[in-house]
Amino acid sequence: MSKRMQAAVAKIDPKKVYTLDEAISLVKETSGVKFNASVEVHAHLGIDPKKGDQQIRATVVLPHGSGKTKTVAAFVSPEKEKEAKEAGADFVYGEEEIKKIKDTGKIEFEIAVTTPDMMAKLAVVAKVLGPKGLMPNPKTDTVGPNVKKMIEELKKGKITFKNDDTANVHQLIGKVNFTEDQLKDNLNTFLDALKKARPATAKGTYIKNLVICSAMGPAIKISEN
Repeated sequence: MSKRMQAAVAKIDPKKVYTLDEAISLVKETSGVKFNASVEVHAHLGIDPKKGDQQIRATVVLPHGSGKTKTVAAFVSPEKEKEAKEAGADFVYGEEEIKKIKDTGKIEFEIAVTTPDMMAKLAVVAKVLGPKGLMPNPKTDTVGPNVKKMIEELKKGKITFKNDDTANVHQLIGKVNFTEDQLKDNLNTFLDALKKARPATAKGTYIKNLVICSAMGPAIKISEN
């Protein structure tokens, strides 16, 4: 462990569960790296990730954004191209581009949106987009008739979160240079969405453990309230 990390860890009581205000202040204080580090929250949930009806997959718009703007591709029909461009899509694709993706496997975007009528055309690249988590899905609000709304929300900080195979959810909620109030707003908004995403079949304690940290910083246990 580096001297920087040792000094940061020394400021954290590993047995204490901190309030959100205390934890956010400590996150900023213990981020000793020279770059503008990400601030992350990690939640261990009381779900069975092997059961299909206990999967967590939801979206939320962080009020202050995540500090990272994703590259958005819009797969639309010709009459929707102008709307997609004006809404801020980084790439506007049609059938010709879909064929290129199928042939080359080359992807230049981080998230994709589309309209219901284009889903059948996208089926030919499902094997390319699916494994990378890039296939548009109604559950993540990336398939719908309102192209403008989908793109604008993504550009404003809309995120998709889901559990991994160990029943954990990991989410970026901002950057160290955000104000404490901005980080708290984003964290509370995310926690509200996480609680609403609780599966009806999940029994017992839902959020078993919750920590916040900066990238390359020590973990700080927090209360969900």
